[in-house]
Amino acid sequence: MSAIASRDDTPLEKRTLYWHFNRFLERYMPERLYQRSLIIVIAPVVLLQGLMAWVFLDRHYETVTKSLSQSFARDVALVIKTWDNSPGTEADLARVLAMANEDLALGLTVEKKSELPPATNAPFLSSVHPKLVRYLEGGITQPLWVDTVGKSGYVDVRVLTRDAFVFRFLTDLDRAHASTTPIFIAWMIGGSLFLLLIAVVFLRNQIKPIVKLADAAQSFGMGRDVPDFRPDGAAEVQSAARAFLKMKTRIERHVEQRTAMLAGVSHDLRTILTRFKLELALLEKSPTVHALSEDVGEMQRMLEGYLAFVRGDGGEPTAATEIVDLLGDVADDMSRSGHPIVLNTPRKLIVALKPDAFKRCVGNLVQNASRFADHVEITAVHDGDYLRVVVDDDGPGIPPEQYDEVFKPFVRLDVARNQDSGGTGLGMAIARDIAQSHGGDIALSPSMLGGLRAEVRIPI
Repeated sequence: MSAIASRDDTPLEKRTLYWHFNRFLERYMPERLYQRSLIIVIAPVVLLQGLMAWVFLDRHYETVTKSLSQSFARDVALVIKTWDNSPGTEADLARVLAMANEDLALGLTVEKKSELPPATNAPFLSSVHPKLVRYLEGGITQPLWVDTVGKSGYVDVRVLTRDAFVFRFLTDLDRAHASTTPIFIAWMIGGSLFLLLIAVVFLRNQIKPIVKLADAAQSFGMGRDVPDFRPDGAAEVQSAARAFLKMKTRIERHVEQRTAMLAGVSHDLRTILTRFKLELALLEKSPTVHALSEDVGEMQRMLEGYLAFVRGDGGEPTAATEIVDLLGDVADDMSRSGHPIVLNTPRKLIVALKPDAFKRCVGNLVQNASRFADHVEITAVHDGDYLRVVVDDDGPGIPPEQYDEVFKPFVRLDVARNQDSGGTGLGMAIARDIAQSHGGDIALSPSMLGGLRAEVRIPI
């Protein structure tokens, strides 16, 4: 079902029949362009073939079958009347047999001193049997028995005449109805399938460039390079692909320029701070010097935080990374600082991502949890097409209405779950920025441990 908004703000007076039709298509049409294109091609073909079949069966087939059945019934009635109007001698019987078999090709045999077989039920869904019986009863007054399915390819008609003679007509079924219908239907279905096969092949070739463009855009949005992508397909698709490549080049150039600028700013400011530290180290120890040293250290931590926020993933290339080892390194770093972490991970989990940036993302979440909780757990699972890394803690948590506030830069809540001690309040913002640069996001919810749960979910 297509992804549609859960709430529609269209005024009621504008919700016309056309609007409702579009909403119906949005809700029940397939999401993917290939399936929608197939429906656009297949639906008219099916409707056309259905209309042709109805016209043929209702007009041609019914008319021809009716004419053939009436002709066969008249021939049988003629033979019976000829016999009834004759004296009934052996010569008369021979003349009737010759007329029926040689002139009319009815396959007549005569059974003397016989009777009709027991009555049988009419065949189910037969278009020949009821017409044939109706036309025969209209032209013959004697008792008769009709079978159109007992002997394959033949119609068996038996009439009880005078002197207990049974006239048996075993005639080709083609005399009573049009036998070309199955051939027509087979050709119609076979032709439709062949045309649909051609349509599927051509549609697949037309949709493939669009799928390649979508995959390239998704990969680039996840921070992965797409060196093999080339514009292909129809002119409109190639135009969109070239626009994407130009946009990709501009973004990469912007990232390179930003990275170079940050490197220069970082180098210059760190040089000045280093001089401050050296000058303070040469001064005599005093409360004023100690306070200045702490201010310089705080300034350096703030600078690192600002640069980390602006840098994001720093243009780091994507590489196949062992997530279990990466999370183990995060846990070891926290353990050395006096905050043991419990890991719940599979034995092996390799994902293509930016390892240093992703480690910083998870590290920020774990540091935030460790400041306000005694027990922190990290869980990593491969969930379909996504990697899920969950950080649970048993701290005080955050009210749900403040979840979005946590990720805003420089926002420090009163119950400061995202508050760096003496820091900038950028830890959670940096974590979400890194997750989104991988094409994913971070969601907060109450933890089963009693505190806060932060779940990183990125496509793989």
